[in-house]
Amino acid sequence: MADKKAKPTESEIEVLNILWEEGPQSVRFINDTLNEHREVGYTTTLKIMQLMVEKELLSRDTSSRTHIYKASVNEQKTQGQLLKKFVDTAFRGSSMKMVMQALGDHKPSQEELDEIKDLIKKIENK
Repeated sequence: MADKKAKPTESEIEVLNILWEEGPQSVRFINDTLNEHREVGYTTTLKIMQLMVEKELLSRDTSSRTHIYKASVNEQKTQGQLLKKFVDTAFRGSSMKMVMQALGDHKPSQEELDEIKDLIKKIENK
């Protein structure tokens, strides 16, 4: 399955995030959305998405004049794979080091702390 094949680049993750949130879309929609945060040319977006089809990260519906692109990889699975690689690389495999760094650099809200506590309880009860 495509989830185990290519790892998306930073630009590809931006495209995937839009498609995961908005569902299948045209290149124009993706380009317009990307341009809300930074300037990206239409042909650049098109090329990225064409490469993503080749890498099986996206599928393309060509049944109409406007091609519609859809994510071919699962959001949670992809995020999990990327996070594992990040933890392995940046924190030598230590999830604790990553969490401590994240909490040290960011003042969590009470709601976030409560969610973290609930997650810890769920993990302990497994």
